[in-house]
Amino acid sequence: MAFDGITIANITKELHDTLLGGRIYKIAQPESDELLLTIKNNGSQYRLLLSADASLPLVYLTNTNKPSPMTAPGFCMLLRKHLQNARITDIRQPGLERIIHLELEHLNELGDICRKKLIVEIMGKHSNIIFCDEADKIIDSIKHISGMVSSVREVLPGRDYFIPQTQNKWNPLEFCAQYTGSSDPIRPSENDQPAEKHFISYVNFQEHMHQKPMPLYKALYSSYTGLSPIMAQEICHRSGVDADMPANVLEDNALHALHDTLSNIMLQIVSGAFAPCIVYDGREPIEFASLSLTLYKDKTIKSFDSVSTVLEQYYAERSIVTRIRQKSVDLRKIVQTALERNVKKYDLQMRQMKDTEKRDKYKVYGELLNAYGYNVEPGAKSMEALNYYTDEMVTIPLDDTLTPQENAKKYFDKYGKLKRTYEALSELTVQVKEEIEHLESILAALDIAQHEEDLVQIKEELIESGYIRRKGGTKKTKITSKPFHYISSDGFHMYVGKNNYQNDELTFKFATGGDWWFHAKQKAGSHVIVKTEGLELPDRTFEEAARLAAYYSKGREQNKVEIDYIQKKHVKKPAGAKPGFVVYYTNYSMAIDSDISGIEPVGD
Repeated sequence: MAFDGITIANITKELHDTLLGGRIYKIAQPESDELLLTIKNNGSQYRLLLSADASLPLVYLTNTNKPSPMTAPGFCMLLRKHLQNARITDIRQPGLERIIHLELEHLNELGDICRKKLIVEIMGKHSNIIFCDEADKIIDSIKHISGMVSSVREVLPGRDYFIPQTQNKWNPLEFCAQYTGSSDPIRPSENDQPAEKHFISYVNFQEHMHQKPMPLYKALYSSYTGLSPIMAQEICHRSGVDADMPANVLEDNALHALHDTLSNIMLQIVSGAFAPCIVYDGREPIEFASLSLTLYKDKTIKSFDSVSTVLEQYYAERSIVTRIRQKSVDLRKIVQTALERNVKKYDLQMRQMKDTEKRDKYKVYGELLNAYGYNVEPGAKSMEALNYYTDEMVTIPLDDTLTPQENAKKYFDKYGKLKRTYEALSELTVQVKEEIEHLESILAALDIAQHEEDLVQIKEELIESGYIRRKGGTKKTKITSKPFHYISSDGFHMYVGKNNYQNDELTFKFATGGDWWFHAKQKAGSHVIVKTEGLELPDRTFEEAARLAAYYSKGREQNKVEIDYIQKKHVKKPAGAKPGFVVYYTNYSMAIDSDISGIEPVGD
């Protein structure tokens, strides 16, 4: 999730290729810190979103329009006054900074040509959209930053615009000997003036790294502008160097490999050879980048032609995941609390069960005392006797204040108590174990929930299981959630239950006797049904269905997951069993990974 200088370079190129020469047709300010520009160019219309949101600053082209407030904010009105119908003459990025300059040309009230700049700074909580004149004098900004807020730079009307040099970083584009840049590269210097351009040689790079007694990837992104931690790790990975190794102890061969890799990456950026992509863990997007990420070999990487599409899709999908996780917090807390309580109860019962293992010994002691106790002298504290069950001599502790017969009765009483405890615990531990498995299966369902309707069905299960009280007068919620649906490489339909109710529905109402059933062995997870339509399944379909069962289980992080599979007609549900619980006896098994990247989903 790195909106770094490389991503900005990719966006800048895309905007340059698409919008250069276009005219600003509409200007809207949907949010207090967001602009939406409508631009006409080459017979087409484009929407450019500029957001200076402190938590999620963004710049990308979009097809989505957003409603604007009835009364336009002052900054929006100012831009409309100056930039309505303005022509975009240049779009550039200084160095590899997270900054985009839109240079604009418009006519004033007298018909004279004027030039302005709209500068977008994508810098986390310091993000801003700044409107300047040709001489870099600030006309206004979407956020006003006074000296009370920042001692580094004021962003107020009438102030000079400059890029604050708050970090001692070098411009990594200077690894390319042919880099000229569209403006002076930003480099640290004593008088805060841009230093003369030059090529960063291997000797320079070696000096930079040897000054950093910290993990290598951290040394990279703290030394060079525009590199994010994830891209620094990618550079180390491509170079075959451990990213966590201290930078100041690297040998020459490792430093040479790093220098070459960084130079090649910068050459890609200068030449515009971007490869925007999103990294998925199953269906969940976990990272995006403007260059290919070899770091995620075990994940699904989806490539795109447009970085704007990457950003819009990534953040939309992440928003869904985040929203569902937030909405599932209460349910997860209820399940987690109940699970912890049952696990503690089960551990206590198992310790008590272990204590009952002595019961047979006490029974034998009582029998031996009844058989040989007449030889025991009064006041004896123990008795030696032959255990006729094992033909071994045993020493039986005695209470010297009791007769042998009374000692025997005492041992029989202990045996009886432990036997009753064992019989009671034998039933209770099974019940508690089943409850633990049930709760773990609900947690697994919460992990894979993707929509609010998925949570509705899980909540209904918790209500019917007694973990949540249904509010008086409320009716049972209508269920609209449906199982996951996939198509195997051989064209067979595969269905995955999202929760226990769907597991039961798939297995006992949807599947027919000849369909195949898959489930992770002794792990909470989904039932997977493969519809055969009377045909024999190819080996590849068996493997893909097993991968689905592995992925939608608690074992998905393991290298291999053991999967049981069997025809549905051999799967039974015991009377009174909890949702999702089944039994089967003559199954096949396979150990397989949980990579479902090559399996085609069908909707949701």
